Amino acid sequence: MAKKETNDKPIEVTLWDAANKLRGSVEPSEYKHVVLSLIFLKFASDKFEAHRSRLIAEGKDKYLEMPEFYNMANVFFLDESSRWNQLIKKAKQPDIALLIDTALHTIEKNNKALRGALPDNYFSRLGLDAGKLASLLDTINDIDTTKDPQNDLVGRVYEYFLSKFALAEGKGKGEFYTPKSIVNLIAEMIEPYRGIIYDPACGSGGMFVQSIKFIEAHHGNKQEVSIYGQEYTNTTYKLAKMNLAMRGIAANLGEKAADTFLDDQHKDLKADFIMANPPFNQKDWRADNELTDDPRWRGYDVPPKSNANYGWILNMVSKLSENGVAGFILANGALSGGGEEYKIRRKLIENDLVEAILVLPQNMFYTTGISVTLWILNKNKKAQIKNIGNESRHFRDRQKEILFLDLRQKGIPFEKKFIQFSEEEIIEITSTYHQWQQELINNIPEFCYTASLDEIVKKDFSLVPSKYIEFVNRDENIAFYEKMQILQSEFTELLKAENQSKFELLNVFKELGYEIKL
Repeated sequence: MAKKETNDKPIEVTLWDAANKLRGSVEPSEYKHVVLSLIFLKFASDKFEAHRSRLIAEGKDKYLEMPEFYNMANVFFLDESSRWNQLIKKAKQPDIALLIDTALHTIEKNNKALRGALPDNYFSRLGLDAGKLASLLDTINDIDTTKDPQNDLVGRVYEYFLSKFALAEGKGKGEFYTPKSIVNLIAEMIEPYRGIIYDPACGSGGMFVQSIKFIEAHHGNKQEVSIYGQEYTNTTYKLAKMNLAMRGIAANLGEKAADTFLDDQHKDLKADFIMANPPFNQKDWRADNELTDDPRWRGYDVPPKSNANYGWILNMVSKLSENGVAGFILANGALSGGGEEYKIRRKLIENDLVEAILVLPQNMFYTTGISVTLWILNKNKKAQIKNIGNESRHFRDRQKEILFLDLRQKGIPFEKKFIQFSEEEIIEITSTYHQWQQELINNIPEFCYTASLDEIVKKDFSLVPSKYIEFVNRDENIAFYEKMQILQSEFTELLKAENQSKFELLNVFKELGYEIKL
């Protein structure tokens, strides 16, 4: 067994070192799943051993092999063959991959909360070199998984590995782990204090983890929320179930990993809060005549098959309760697109569902550098009183009004080439939004503006913030800059499409206010 390191090495560095040991025997796309499965085994064993020690200290030796005395404390029961110390003892054996698979299978069988969450014969199928796997186990053995109980360990590891390998996997815009500061911002804005929370593209469950942290930070009761989600990728679906189970968070992620559009796992759901970061500008998400009569678009045009952005929006709108609020991320192109998107956006605005639009800084995501937008939809913008924790808040009537915020100058450096919001900035942004809901704030040049429906109609239902926010002491071409950001996203996607005519491309310029002649 390796000697414990005395230096406080960051877990990401330790895990990167561990992943490097797999080079040559595992495809890069598999690294994170291998390491996360082993991290889970170490985490489950550390918690099990700690609780076992407590039972012994309390003189409850006769209960040591009774699963219910672990489950009641949100600890997974592990039989002897599934415990980390036993795997470490046998790490040099040639059948170690089979022993790990057996351990995972047995843990899942013995703990109902883990059903469908753990890999099935994963390590045996990978054909890992036994020596490299033993070295990996040795590295992970040096990690104290219970050192910081409040740390989102699995989410943090997943985010790090996604940043390293997303490009190698060729995922492009397909699979995202939402950066922690953005998830925190969404939770603090929509305040999912009690009720039903839904994420239609839940990834590894980060939105749910942050929702529970929000509730705990405001001294609420996590038993007062119900969590529903859906995930398309099977390995990520398992990661989400594992991530939530490790924290004792009960969730319904559907019977299986499935496409939210083609196999909706929660057809009759009405959610009080929706938090999501769906894939950006998803192409060919439905066939020509597929889903044209789907009830989720009732009252709206059918979203174009060339881009799923408005399909995601209408899916969420259809699942909001009568007082429901949604906070989700989309590419900036959705703010001003034409065709069916224009018609749907216009209807959303006329139906008074859009409450706030926040344009975010560039370089916040690991897999794309483009600036994106946070949308807030609210089914009830009328005057009302809400209780958030111990606070009773009077919401003013904000019907037929939308708050625009420009956050492009916000953010602090993170991991050298990325940007994240600081805690102080999150407080500033959320305070602005909540004060606006109570009519306690005025327009602030270069930061926020309240637009009336009449103003938005005059702008032809565009939701581009720079068309409304007043800019002073800044380059007069700021509006041009934002239009070009949107154009870059739209133009790049159109160039990728097959059989795209030059006239369709020129229409993109026209929609953004540029007349170009060939």
